[in-house]
Amino acid sequence: MKSRSSFVLVFTAVLVSGCSIFGADDELKPAKLEKIDQQVELSRVWSAKTASSNKNYWANLQMAVSDKSLFTADHSGTVVALDVQNGQKQWSVDLDLPVSGGVGYGAQKLVLGTIEGQVYALSAQDGSVLWSSAVSSEVISSPSASKDIVVAQSIDNRLYAFDANTGEELWQHDAGAPILSVRGNSSSMILNNRVISAFDNGKLIAFNAQNGSLQWETRLALPKGRTELERMIDVDGQPIIVGDIIYSVSYQGRLGALTRGTGQNLWFQDSSSHFSPAYTEGKLFVTEAKNHAVRGFKAGNGQEVWNNDQLEYRELNGPAVFGDSVVVADAEGYLHLLDPETGAFVGRTKVDGSGVSAPLLVVGEMLLVQSNNGSVSAFKIQ
Repeated sequence: MKSRSSFVLVFTAVLVSGCSIFGADDELKPAKLEKIDQQVELSRVWSAKTASSNKNYWANLQMAVSDKSLFTADHSGTVVALDVQNGQKQWSVDLDLPVSGGVGYGAQKLVLGTIEGQVYALSAQDGSVLWSSAVSSEVISSPSASKDIVVAQSIDNRLYAFDANTGEELWQHDAGAPILSVRGNSSSMILNNRVISAFDNGKLIAFNAQNGSLQWETRLALPKGRTELERMIDVDGQPIIVGDIIYSVSYQGRLGALTRGTGQNLWFQDSSSHFSPAYTEGKLFVTEAKNHAVRGFKAGNGQEVWNNDQLEYRELNGPAVFGDSVVVADAEGYLHLLDPETGAFVGRTKVDGSGVSAPLLVVGEMLLVQSNNGSVSAFKIQ
């Protein structure tokens, strides 16, 4: 487990590193929303109350989807499955666990982590517990699952792989925890016989899924500055894959593209984000950590094509591509739709007043939004 002093350092890092987690201070007031030309209208298809409020916790619990179901969890251990088309509850279980890592899904299993350093696998059919295994410290990102393995990252920068059927530990990797770290971790990607993971030291590493041997390793970002606060380069957003290219972004570091097969670096661009980038039609989109500007880049070379800074300090979450728009949500519960070509606003919709922190999910023609009060809403474009 992490020592008490380590937790104090992590807390200090988070406290200093951004109002994005604790709210803007008196000098950094959220930008006022100006009237826009509403070109894209969203309609709410369904809404469901699934769990207790998540707004007072640091970690944002990510949802997961299968072909037919949407899965959510709250910090008290209530796990709920909803019909993704109509929001009707399929089942609900109360695990009475301090859940800190959001829900992951794969091969008919749900996987989640707790503040006490436990990883649980549940049946996606009814929520029954299949197995649980211990890791070295708190799990604050969603574990990942395939038919063969479950992978989870602990807050002390260790990666664990378990047998998907029994929970037996197969291998682990210690990436070495930096002195200071933003409170966050990236979820791993399981691709056939490969696991790709990002770490708080700015590295991306590809592992053999069966035995944990390193296939390639690359640095997305290098520490800069004189103080440990300035040198934090955590990769907290899950990388994304488009074809044979991996795109990833770090905090106080860079947005980069690298090859899937060898990890060769293709290009880098200065950027700083806690979230995954989004992609559509040759462009990447990033929510910046410092002022919550949304930026668009060419996916081929990293050149910036637009920068929308009109949502400064509104505590945005990460971007998602929905229809022909880029969508971000803010702490007041608004969805903002941007033109991917220009970054101009094309729509705005209020979800509710509790705000939105959790990642947005796009499933077919629906946008799934989990509010900080625990409710989930599904939207379609009119």
